Formats: sequence, structure tokens, C-alpha cells
Amino acid sequence: MNKELTDPHIITFGCRLNAYESEIMRKLAKESNLSNTIIINTCAVTSEAERQARQAIRKARRKEPNAKIIVTGCAAQISPETFSSMPEVDKVLGNEEKLIGSSYKEDSDARIKVGNIMSAQKVDTHIIDRFEDRTRAFIQVQTGCDHRCTFCIIPFGRGKSRSVPMGKIFEQVRTLISNGVKEIVLSGVDITSYGPDLPGKPSLGQMVRRLLASNPSLPRLRLSSLDPAEIDDDLMLLVESEPRLMPHLHLSLQAGDDMVLKRMKRRHDRQQAMNLILKLRHLRSDLVLGADFIAGFPTESETMFKNTLNFIDECELTYLHVFPFSARPETPAARMPQVSHNVIKDRAEQLRELSSKALDKHLKKEIGKNRSVLIEKNDFGRTEYFAPIKVPGAKAGQLLDVNITGRVGNTHLGVPLGSI
Repeated sequence: MNKELTDPHIITFGCRLNAYESEIMRKLAKESNLSNTIIINTCAVTSEAERQARQAIRKARRKEPNAKIIVTGCAAQISPETFSSMPEVDKVLGNEEKLIGSSYKEDSDARIKVGNIMSAQKVDTHIIDRFEDRTRAFIQVQTGCDHRCTFCIIPFGRGKSRSVPMGKIFEQVRTLISNGVKEIVLSGVDITSYGPDLPGKPSLGQMVRRLLASNPSLPRLRLSSLDPAEIDDDLMLLVESEPRLMPHLHLSLQAGDDMVLKRMKRRHDRQQAMNLILKLRHLRSDLVLGADFIAGFPTESETMFKNTLNFIDECELTYLHVFPFSARPETPAARMPQVSHNVIKDRAEQLRELSSKALDKHLKKEIGKNRSVLIEKNDFGRTEYFAPIKVPGAKAGQLLDVNITGRVGNTHLGVPLGSI
């Protein structure tokens, strides 16, 4: 017989926001004295993500036949019956319900607790003390999305765009700093839409400026994915002048061809994206940029795909997140003429090869330079440009000046110059 799990075990899929919410669920489950339980926090960004969640549920049941299995997250919010019908699953919680302590009470016997996420008017805010085994922490500043990209199901999993009040964000940051966190990553579904639902309608840039001013002891701040159509002037000023805002930004671009972008219902075109990247690099010449791209979007011709490849080369993007197109039911893109699976697979591979070459070029240029490194676990950390690096003898939580001496694969090797 398997030994019962003492503390709830959480399996997290998907985005940084999910990672943050998993820490909240860990806290709520412990406060509810929930034991011998596995919580699976799902993602719905692709059909493959949902398939992986189902696979994880079956594996969890085989490994822990006596444990209670709770499924939550975006896939559970969108398709609760899909998961409740699985014999391995004991309970399904929606994205709002998973952040309510009473959902984890043993006497709460409702098998499905999933409300109407589209009616949510505010963000349920919680303060967590730390991230388990991490010296960098993701925090939520926003959730939901008011846009309707034709490939995306996430607004139906997260609801309308809602912002976390600045006071709550600042309180969360202060708590994490006091517990040794040296890097904060601001996360959400569409963080560039931050603020219009709050008093005074602050922009993301205004909030970030005030956050840094009120927390002078915070050494490093990062931002999760940015929509190129919404980056405000205050954020641009911070990119130019604030050294604690790390020089690595990630843009939600998705394609480099105008027709594909139009059919995706994105709010930028190719030239607007290029102009933004040129402006960002003008403001901060050492900026390293990453971006999301979808391979094989419906109707994408070979010429359209080549336009995306050329765009990536011209913009000198370094970190690419490549998503082979996966049709989600109930999205407009699922009803468009589809590209064949083999073509999608081939284009995704070409994008990954291009990404690998771009990253190789960046990592080669860094050898011999001195960089600031946050050690996330013993001997391993990341530079300010997000490059992974091994620093023998370094301890988790240290912020070190490091000389980059070489690399093994895509990981730098470094020697510490001193401790901060």
C-alpha cells in the first residue's frame, strides 16, 4: 500500500500566473488541513496542454491510488465535464473557486464547483510568504483578457481583464522581499492591459514605476509577456532608465506576416512590431528580446511563413517560444482552412532551429563578460539577460557578479567576482 501524502502535492501546467496561483492553492489547502491530495492546475492554451493534463491525472492515480485528485485551472474552467467524467478525478474546481479556502474543506462534497468566470468583476487577492524552493517569485498583477484573438480560448478560462490594486501588489512584493526573494516577475494573462478598471486608471508603466520607487531594496524586476499593441510611454521610460528592470523582454508577436496577423485578429501588423523593437533597442541597446510564435496557423502559405522567418532574422530575436498550431474547438481559427499536420510540424522545427541559432549567437557573444547572476539553486542561476549559468560553489539566494568563462550547450559557465 502506498504511503499517504502528508501535504497536498500540486502539479502545475502552463503559464507563470498558474505557478503563482499554485502557491496560493498550496497555502489554502494546508490551512484547510487537506492531506493525501493531488491538485492538478491545468492549462488550456493548446489541445496538447489539455492532453498532457489528462495524462498527468491518470499517472497520478496509478502512482497514488488512495489519494484524492482535484483538477483545476483553465482547461477545467472551460471543460469541467471532460475532467469530472474521468474516473480518476474526485473534484473539479474553476479558476475562481480554486482561490477560495472553503473549496478545500473535506466536507465540501460538490464534485464540480465551476462558476461563470465571465461574470467575475475583480481579482481575489492573496498574500503568499514565499515560493517553494525559489529565490525568484511570480506575482499576479492582472488576470483575464478583453481581446479575442481567433486562435485563443483563454479569455473563456480567465474571464474579463481585471487588475490587482496597486496596494495589494506592493504588499505582496514587500512580503516576498522580507523573506529573501531577490527577483520578482510580474505576471498575468495580458499585463499590458493593466489598470483601466482601477481608480485613477494607472497604466502598467505607472504601476511598475511606483512599485520600484516604494521598494528600493528589490534588486531585480522582470515582466511576463507583453502585447506590442499596448506598451505605454511610462514603461518605455523605465526600459530606458531603470537598471533594476531586467534587459530581457518577451513580446506576444505570434507571426511576422500581415495577412496571418490579420486572420489571427492581432492588434499590430508587421511594421508596427518592427518599429516597436527598433524603439526598444534605441532606448536600451543591450536589450535581449524573446517572442511567441505560432507555426502553421490556418491558411498560412509558404510565403507567409517565410515572412515570419525573415521578420525574426531582421529583428534579431533571441528567445523564441514556438507553438505548433493546435485548433481549439469553439475558436474562429478552428473553422478556418487548416494547414496539414506535417507542414505544421516542419514549420515548428524550422522556427526552433532559427531560435537555436539566435540563442547560440547570443551566448557566444557573452563569453568573457561580467554579468549579474541570481543563484536560483545551488550552483545554478540566470544572468540579467535570462541566460542560464552554472557557478560552482554558489548558494541559492546569492546575487553575484560573475565572469562568464565558457559554456556547455546552452548553459554558461562562470566564476564569481564577489557577492552583493
